[in-house]
Amino acid sequence: MGILEVKGVSKHFGGLLALDDVNLSIQQNTVHAIIGPNGAGKSTLLNCFIGKLLPDTGTVMFNNKSLLGLAPYQINQAGISRVFQTPEVFSELSILENVMIPAFAHRDGAFHLSPFKSLARETSIREQAEKILQDVGLIDERHHTASAMSRGNKRRLEMAMCLVQQPKLLLLDEPTAGMSRSDTNNTIDLLKTINEAHNITFVVIEHDMHVVFSLADRISVLSQGHVIVEDYPDKIKGHPEVQEAYLGTAESE
Repeated sequence: MGILEVKGVSKHFGGLLALDDVNLSIQQNTVHAIIGPNGAGKSTLLNCFIGKLLPDTGTVMFNNKSLLGLAPYQINQAGISRVFQTPEVFSELSILENVMIPAFAHRDGAFHLSPFKSLARETSIREQAEKILQDVGLIDERHHTASAMSRGNKRRLEMAMCLVQQPKLLLLDEPTAGMSRSDTNNTIDLLKTINEAHNITFVVIEHDMHVVFSLADRISVLSQGHVIVEDYPDKIKGHPEVQEAYLGTAESE
Protein backbone atom coordinates (compact mmCIF):
# COMPACT_ATOMS: atom_id res chain seq x y z
CA MET A 1 0.00 0.00 0.00
CA GLY A 2 1.46 3.34 -1.08
CA ILE A 3 1.23 6.69 0.67
CA LEU A 4 -1.02 7.80 -2.23
CA GLU A 5 -3.33 5.27 -3.91
CA VAL A 6 -5.30 6.25 -7.00
CA LYS A 7 -7.79 3.70 -8.30
CA GLY A 8 -10.12 3.92 -11.28
CA VAL A 9 -10.08 7.73 -11.48
CA SER A 10 -11.92 9.19 -14.49
CA LYS A 11 -12.88 12.78 -15.25
CA HIS A 12 -14.99 14.26 -18.06
CA PHE A 13 -15.28 17.88 -19.15
CA GLY A 14 -18.43 17.83 -21.23
CA GLY A 15 -17.74 15.34 -24.01
CA LEU A 16 -13.98 15.29 -23.36
CA LEU A 17 -12.56 12.39 -21.37
CA ALA A 18 -9.63 13.99 -19.55
CA LEU A 19 -8.81 11.06 -17.26
CA ASP A 20 -9.60 7.46 -18.16
CA ASP A 21 -9.48 4.85 -15.38
CA VAL A 22 -6.18 6.09 -13.90
CA ASN A 23 -4.46 3.81 -11.39
CA LEU A 24 -1.34 4.84 -9.46
CA SER A 25 0.44 3.66 -6.34
CA ILE A 26 2.94 6.19 -4.98
CA GLN A 27 5.37 4.64 -2.51
CA GLN A 28 6.52 6.55 0.56
CA ASN A 29 9.82 8.49 0.41
CA THR A 30 10.18 7.99 -3.35
CA VAL A 31 10.19 10.39 -6.29
CA HIS A 32 7.45 9.37 -8.73
CA ALA A 33 7.40 11.22 -12.06
CA ILE A 34 4.35 11.54 -14.32
CA ILE A 35 5.20 12.35 -17.93
CA GLY A 36 3.21 12.77 -21.13
CA PRO A 37 2.42 15.32 -23.83
CA ASN A 38 0.34 18.45 -23.34
CA GLY A 39 -3.29 17.49 -22.94
CA ALA A 40 -2.50 14.04 -21.52
CA GLY A 41 -4.32 14.90 -18.27
CA LYS A 42 -1.37 15.41 -15.92
CA SER A 43 -2.48 18.70 -14.34
CA THR A 44 -6.08 17.46 -14.18
CA LEU A 45 -4.85 14.48 -12.20
CA LEU A 46 -2.92 16.70 -9.78
CA ASN A 47 -6.01 18.86 -9.30
CA CYS A 48 -7.91 15.72 -8.28
CA PHE A 49 -5.24 15.11 -5.64
CA ILE A 50 -5.56 18.55 -4.04
CA GLY A 51 -9.34 19.02 -4.06
CA LYS A 52 -9.63 21.48 -6.95
CA LEU A 53 -11.44 18.88 -9.02
CA LEU A 54 -13.69 15.99 -8.01
CA PRO A 55 -13.30 12.84 -10.14
CA ASP A 56 -16.41 11.41 -11.78
CA THR A 57 -15.38 7.91 -10.69
CA GLY A 58 -12.65 6.29 -8.62
CA THR A 59 -10.88 6.85 -5.32
CA VAL A 60 -7.90 8.91 -4.14
CA MET A 61 -6.51 7.68 -0.81
CA PHE A 62 -3.74 9.37 1.19
CA ASN A 63 -2.42 7.45 4.18
CA ASN A 64 -5.49 5.19 3.91
CA LYS A 65 -7.91 8.14 4.09
CA SER A 66 -10.03 9.40 1.20
CA LEU A 67 -9.25 12.88 -0.14
CA LEU A 68 -12.48 13.12 -2.12
CA GLY A 69 -14.77 15.90 -0.97
CA LEU A 70 -12.16 17.59 1.22
CA ALA A 71 -11.46 21.30 0.80
CA PRO A 72 -7.97 22.20 -0.49
CA TYR A 73 -6.91 23.58 2.91
CA GLN A 74 -8.01 20.32 4.59
CA ILE A 75 -5.90 18.33 2.13
CA ASN A 76 -3.01 20.68 2.83
CA GLN A 77 -3.38 20.15 6.57
CA ALA A 78 -3.45 16.38 5.99
CA GLY A 79 0.09 16.66 4.65
CA ILE A 80 -0.03 17.45 0.91
CA SER A 81 1.51 20.56 -0.66
CA ARG A 82 1.82 21.63 -4.30
CA VAL A 83 4.46 23.60 -6.21
CA PHE A 84 3.05 25.25 -9.34
CA GLN A 85 4.56 25.74 -12.82
CA THR A 86 5.05 29.46 -12.16
CA PRO A 87 6.40 30.27 -8.69
CA GLU A 88 3.59 31.75 -6.58
CA VAL A 89 4.97 34.12 -3.95
CA PHE A 90 3.91 37.36 -2.25
CA SER A 91 6.10 39.72 -4.27
CA GLU A 92 5.81 42.78 -2.02
CA LEU A 93 6.60 40.92 1.20
CA SER A 94 9.98 39.87 2.50
CA ILE A 95 11.30 36.37 1.92
CA LEU A 96 10.88 35.61 5.63
CA GLU A 97 7.27 36.85 5.67
CA ASN A 98 6.52 34.69 2.63
CA VAL A 99 7.54 31.59 4.57
CA MET A 100 5.77 32.60 7.79
CA ILE A 101 2.38 33.02 6.10
CA PRO A 102 1.86 29.37 5.04
CA ALA A 103 3.03 28.34 8.50
CA PHE A 104 0.04 30.26 9.88
CA ALA A 105 -2.25 28.54 7.36
CA HIS A 106 -0.94 25.12 8.39
CA ARG A 107 -1.43 25.91 12.06
CA ASP A 108 -4.77 27.71 11.89
CA GLY A 109 -6.50 26.19 8.85
CA ALA A 110 -8.42 28.63 6.65
CA PHE A 111 -6.17 31.68 6.49
CA HIS A 112 -7.20 35.18 7.60
CA LEU A 113 -5.32 38.41 6.97
CA SER A 114 -5.14 39.39 10.64
CA PRO A 115 -1.85 37.48 11.27
CA PHE A 116 -0.05 40.02 9.05
CA LYS A 117 -0.40 42.46 11.93
CA SER A 118 1.36 40.18 14.41
CA LEU A 119 4.20 38.58 12.42
CA ALA A 120 6.83 40.17 14.63
CA ARG A 121 5.32 38.61 17.78
CA GLU A 122 5.20 35.07 16.36
CA THR A 123 8.59 33.90 17.62
CA SER A 124 7.97 30.18 17.15
CA ILE A 125 6.78 30.52 13.56
CA ARG A 126 9.61 32.92 12.77
CA GLU A 127 12.12 30.34 14.02
CA GLN A 128 10.48 27.61 11.92
CA ALA A 129 10.64 29.83 8.84
CA GLU A 130 14.29 30.75 9.40
CA LYS A 131 15.23 27.06 9.82
CA ILE A 132 13.62 26.22 6.47
CA LEU A 133 15.26 29.20 4.77
CA GLN A 134 18.60 27.90 6.06
CA ASP A 135 17.81 24.52 4.48
CA VAL A 136 17.09 26.03 1.04
CA GLY A 137 19.98 28.48 1.09
CA LEU A 138 18.03 31.75 1.45
CA ILE A 139 18.65 32.66 5.08
CA ASP A 140 21.02 35.55 4.26
CA GLU A 141 18.39 37.18 2.00
CA ARG A 142 15.45 36.69 4.39
CA HIS A 143 14.74 40.43 4.81
CA HIS A 144 14.83 41.16 1.05
CA THR A 145 11.55 41.55 -0.84
CA ALA A 146 10.54 38.61 -3.00
CA SER A 147 9.96 40.78 -6.09
CA ALA A 148 13.72 41.16 -6.65
CA MET A 149 14.43 37.42 -6.73
CA SER A 150 15.51 35.41 -9.77
CA ARG A 151 13.17 32.69 -11.05
CA GLY A 152 15.45 30.02 -9.61
CA ASN A 153 15.45 31.62 -6.16
CA LYS A 154 11.68 32.17 -6.30
CA ARG A 155 11.43 28.43 -6.80
CA ARG A 156 13.61 27.95 -3.71
CA LEU A 157 11.31 30.31 -1.82
CA GLU A 158 8.22 28.45 -2.95
CA MET A 159 9.82 25.19 -1.82
CA ALA A 160 10.46 26.78 1.58
CA MET A 161 6.81 27.89 1.73
CA CYS A 162 5.81 24.27 1.19
CA LEU A 163 8.36 22.75 3.59
CA VAL A 164 7.34 24.97 6.50
CA GLN A 165 3.94 23.25 6.33
CA GLN A 166 5.66 19.92 7.10
CA PRO A 167 4.17 17.99 4.17
CA LYS A 168 4.38 14.24 3.77
CA LEU A 169 3.69 14.47 0.03
CA LEU A 170 4.89 17.25 -2.28
CA LEU A 171 3.33 17.66 -5.74
CA LEU A 172 5.55 19.49 -8.23
CA ASP A 173 4.03 20.71 -11.48
CA GLU A 174 6.94 21.38 -13.88
CA PRO A 175 9.24 22.74 -11.14
CA THR A 176 11.98 23.80 -13.61
CA ALA A 177 9.73 25.42 -16.24
CA GLY A 178 11.36 28.51 -17.76
CA MET A 179 14.68 28.01 -16.00
CA SER A 180 18.19 28.15 -17.44
CA ARG A 181 20.14 24.89 -17.40
CA SER A 182 22.18 26.17 -14.45
CA ASP A 183 19.05 26.98 -12.41
CA THR A 184 17.54 23.65 -13.47
CA ASN A 185 20.56 21.72 -12.17
CA ASN A 186 20.51 23.73 -8.93
CA THR A 187 16.82 22.89 -8.51
CA ILE A 188 17.52 19.19 -9.11
CA ASP A 189 20.18 19.29 -6.38
CA LEU A 190 17.79 21.13 -4.04
CA LEU A 191 15.02 18.58 -4.58
CA LYS A 192 17.40 15.69 -3.94
CA THR A 193 18.55 17.31 -0.71
CA ILE A 194 14.98 17.94 0.45
CA ASN A 195 13.89 14.40 -0.41
CA GLU A 196 16.75 12.94 1.63
CA ALA A 197 16.72 15.38 4.56
CA HIS A 198 12.97 15.67 5.14
CA ASN A 199 11.68 12.19 4.14
CA ILE A 200 9.11 13.70 1.80
CA THR A 201 7.48 11.80 -1.04
CA PHE A 202 7.50 13.65 -4.39
CA VAL A 203 5.14 13.42 -7.33
CA VAL A 204 6.76 15.32 -10.21
CA ILE A 205 5.14 16.37 -13.48
CA GLU A 206 7.87 17.44 -15.86
CA HIS A 207 8.60 17.71 -19.60
CA ASP A 208 12.37 18.01 -19.19
CA MET A 209 13.68 14.43 -19.42
CA HIS A 210 16.97 15.51 -17.85
CA VAL A 211 15.04 16.44 -14.71
CA VAL A 212 12.89 13.31 -14.80
CA PHE A 213 15.78 10.86 -15.09
CA SER A 214 17.87 12.78 -12.56
CA LEU A 215 15.17 12.53 -9.89
CA ALA A 216 12.67 9.75 -10.46
CA ASP A 217 12.57 6.36 -8.77
CA ARG A 218 9.45 5.40 -10.76
CA ILE A 219 7.84 6.91 -13.86
CA SER A 220 4.24 6.74 -15.06
CA VAL A 221 3.49 7.69 -18.67
CA LEU A 222 0.10 9.31 -19.26
CA SER A 223 -1.45 9.41 -22.73
CA GLN A 224 -4.95 10.66 -23.52
CA GLY A 225 -5.87 10.46 -19.87
CA HIS A 226 -4.70 6.87 -19.39
CA VAL A 227 -1.54 5.42 -17.84
CA ILE A 228 0.06 3.38 -20.64
CA VAL A 229 3.29 2.44 -18.82
CA GLU A 230 4.63 2.53 -15.27
CA ASP A 231 8.15 1.30 -14.53
CA TYR A 232 11.67 2.11 -13.37
CA PRO A 233 13.50 4.86 -15.29
CA ASP A 234 15.89 2.49 -17.08
CA LYS A 235 12.94 0.41 -18.31
CA ILE A 236 11.02 3.52 -19.41
CA LYS A 237 13.96 4.71 -21.50
CA GLY A 238 13.89 1.55 -23.57
CA HIS A 239 10.13 1.07 -23.82
CA PRO A 240 9.09 1.24 -27.50
CA GLU A 241 5.84 3.18 -26.97
CA VAL A 242 7.49 5.71 -24.68
CA GLN A 243 10.57 6.10 -26.86
CA GLU A 244 8.47 6.84 -29.91
CA ALA A 245 5.73 8.95 -28.36
CA TYR A 246 7.57 10.94 -25.69
CA LEU A 247 11.29 10.58 -25.15
CA GLY A 248 12.22 10.72 -28.81
CA THR A 249 10.15 13.87 -29.26
CA ALA A 250 11.46 15.49 -26.09
CA GLU A 251 15.10 14.79 -26.87
CA SER A 252 14.87 16.00 -30.46
CA GLU A 253 13.53 19.43 -29.48
